[in-house]
This record gives sequence, C-alpha cells and structure tokens, in this order.
Amino acid sequence: MTLALVLFAVAAVVGITMAAVRFRGKPYPSMTVALVHGIAAAAGLIALIVAVQKPGASLATSALVVFLVAAAGGFVLFFRHLRKLALPIWLVLVHAVVAVAAFVTLLVSVTGT
Repeated sequence: MTLALVLFAVAAVVGITMAAVRFRGKPYPSMTVALVHGIAAAAGLIALIVAVQKPGASLATSALVVFLVAAAGGFVLFFRHLRKLALPIWLVLVHAVVAVAAFVTLLVSVTGT
C-alpha cells in the first residue's frame, strides 16, 4: 500500500500545480502535465487494487472506492481538456476534495494513526 500512497502523492503534487494553473485563469493545464497526473493516479489505483486483495485491508478498500469516485471526476475533466474546453472550477474543486479524502483514508490505513 505504500507504493500506492507514494504514487497518489505524486499525482496530488501535480494536481495542485494543475489547479493553480486553472485558478490563475488559464482554461486548462498543458496536456503533458495532465498526462503525468493521470498516469500517476492510474498507477496508484492499480497498486491499491493489488494491495487490497490481502486480508485486513478494509480501510484501504474504502480509500479505493473513494479514489474511484475521484477518478470519475478526473475522467470528466480530462475529456473536457481533450475537447479544449475550460475546466469548470467547481469540478476541479470537487475532484480535489474527494481525492484528498481518499488520500487521507489511505494514509490512515498505511500508518495506522
């Protein structure tokens, strides 16, 4: 689960960068940055799916479910980006809040605190 946590942390740092670009008035970040964010998050999802197959991963399973909800929002944002449409700030914020909730849940699962 530590690998998943690290991958999601990378995705979070890149995500904060992308959100800052949007909040400064640019309609969307560069495609390269968006792809790095998406690849890190997808790799984190895969690592977490593998990790929750082990017994005793119920809190991590909860984190996975919440990350999947965040991923749904991420897909909507990505497809808007592909069509060169401005990313709705409200959706950027909802996506971020859901992802942070999932990350904190996973962090508690990994650290036990």
